[in-house]
Amino acid sequence: MRVGVVGCGHVGLVTAAALAHLGHQVAATDSDPEKLALLSEGGIPFYEPGLPELVAGEVAAGRLAFLPETADVVRDRELVLICVGTPP
Repeated sequence: MRVGVVGCGHVGLVTAAALAHLGHQVAATDSDPEKLALLSEGGIPFYEPGLPELVAGEVAAGRLAFLPETADVVRDRELVLICVGTPP
């Protein structure tokens, strides 16, 4: 399945990596360009055991991509997950 994930925080990034690991084609984006640059370079913006290796493996396998444009992430996707922060 082609999946889009908007938001690469604790929920979005882990969800995107897990869905890619299950074999789905996942594209993810975030409103923070610095976070996207970090992810594109192989970095992870927070600590989660095993996540750096999982993300790196899925990017290398071509199942996970980080894109700067939300339109590119949601276009032609069968499922789009909105994983952004909610106000208290």
